[in-house]
Amino acid sequence: MSKTFNQTELAKYNGQAGQPAYVAVDGVVYDVTGVAAWAGGKHHGNLAGQELTDIIDTKSPHGRGVLKKLTVVGQYVAD
Repeated sequence: MSKTFNQTELAKYNGQAGQPAYVAVDGVVYDVTGVAAWAGGKHHGNLAGQELTDIIDTKSPHGRGVLKKLTVVGQYVAD
């Protein structure tokens, strides 16, 4: 069963203090914990535990293609 995350719940998964690192894009929550570029829950100034649709669509050099390699852990529903 897929887990549902809101902004508060997603923020707990920030890759800090042993927590997994999750990010949400277009309503889908992805696990970036094992991605070297997301070490410590940070990637090019972006922080895990956040909704990053606008960032990946407007600022990311790789775009959404990189998401295919990630594990989906749930869905994101805005508060």
